[in-house]
Amino acid sequence: MIEFQYFEGCPNSMQSLAILREFMTIAKISEDKLEIVLITNVEMARKKNFQGSPTILINGVDIYTMKKPTGYSFSCRIYEINGVSTGKLPLSFIQDRYKELLIDKK
Repeated sequence: MIEFQYFEGCPNSMQSLAILREFMTIAKISEDKLEIVLITNVEMARKKNFQGSPTILINGVDIYTMKKPTGYSFSCRIYEINGVSTGKLPLSFIQDRYKELLIDKK
């Protein structure tokens, strides 16, 4: 299961969702495997261990940290990818992390 977590107002959320959907199309993963979760307040962020907007979880694992989330952050998320700060994960990063998670499951 893939979970996309975000909150309204974060400028990278919808672009990130589009990139995630592109990945799913390429990987032939059906849309019913995607759960989109709108984080509406700090309490929900705490309950979901929300790491910031956007966050992508695969089987409960944050694909950026490769760990199950702990704690929470109700803020826009910034990633460090190859020495560059960005608010959205590149398609190639999502593909690589998905493959790593599949290998780890075997």
